[in-house]
Amino acid sequence: MRIGELAAAGGVTAKTVRYYETLGLLAPPHRLANGYREYSADAVDRLRFVRDAQAAGLTLAEAGSILALKDQGRGTCHHTRELLERHLEEIDRQIDSLLAARAELTALSRRADSLDPADCTDANRCQVLGLDIPVGSNV
Repeated sequence: MRIGELAAAGGVTAKTVRYYETLGLLAPPHRLANGYREYSADAVDRLRFVRDAQAAGLTLAEAGSILALKDQGRGTCHHTRELLERHLEEIDRQIDSLLAARAELTALSRRADSLDPADCTDANRCQVLGLDIPVGSNV
């Protein structure tokens, strides 16, 4: 099959297929006499794997590391599990950070609710944030 057919079967663009080739995620295809790329049916499965790995949150490099192990005839379950665990830990860190930011913003919002705007008379200070406003600021 040609590059456009592969791209359509894999749900990506031809440009993406060429990019994956440059990264080594797809093997270089057989070239016809006219220079056209010709792919095997296996390329579709490999392309879909890369696409699905990305959708699951893996990077292209991580997807490539799994494919490299498979190409060597090695098992990938342990390696894939480690990758997924790292991503889960990162998501947990992001959630913790977002929850802390949410708590801070909630506290500031409650502080704003309790303040009287008429008391906001200092041009160099924000009473809600409790911060000095830099001189020359347009705030």
